[in-house]
Amino acid sequence: MKTFFLIAFFLIVMAFPLESHAEQSLLQKEDRGESVVELQGKLISMQYLHTNTTGYYGDLTEEAVRQLQRDFNLTPDGIAGPNTLYRLQEIEKLARIVNGEARGEPYEGQVAVAAVIKNRLLSSEFPSTIEEVIYQPNAFTAVYDGQYELTPSSDSYKAVRDAWTGQDPSKGATYYYNPAIATSTWILTRTPKFTIGKHLFAE
Repeated sequence: MKTFFLIAFFLIVMAFPLESHAEQSLLQKEDRGESVVELQGKLISMQYLHTNTTGYYGDLTEEAVRQLQRDFNLTPDGIAGPNTLYRLQEIEKLARIVNGEARGEPYEGQVAVAAVIKNRLLSSEFPSTIEEVIYQPNAFTAVYDGQYELTPSSDSYKAVRDAWTGQDPSKGATYYYNPAIATSTWILTRTPKFTIGKHLFAE
């Protein structure tokens, strides 16, 4: 009998975290809470939502999610389900790279850095996922010097959005570097195209 109760207790304890995880993996209209506040904050940063965070998933939040889904090739149902929330995690990583690599650069240069990542995803010479491109060894200095951990600016998020919806100030470049501080002799062998701010974009 004691063994039976222990097994039953174990199963109950195990069931609740799974249920909680499932709830957190989907946000939709009429939902409330901190998860909605966090979602709204991301949408505001990317200029999809033009209001303050309320913690309430209403019409404005639903439409903002739909627009994000359209821009990032997701089903525009207005529901922040697993695919949408995962894409938001990817956008967060992209914004961290843009912020770490191009903070202080002209906005055009920030969009160009985001576009370089997108161009790498489209190239057979690079990995095929955002995470693999970002964490490819020696690909981005910000990943190794700690700047990737800084909170992205709203411009960083917007730059990612603009790059993913078609803007490419890099004109197809898959590399960039700052000639004044570059230490890699290999990067200097890439074919230079033009400069935006302090970054030289290259093929």
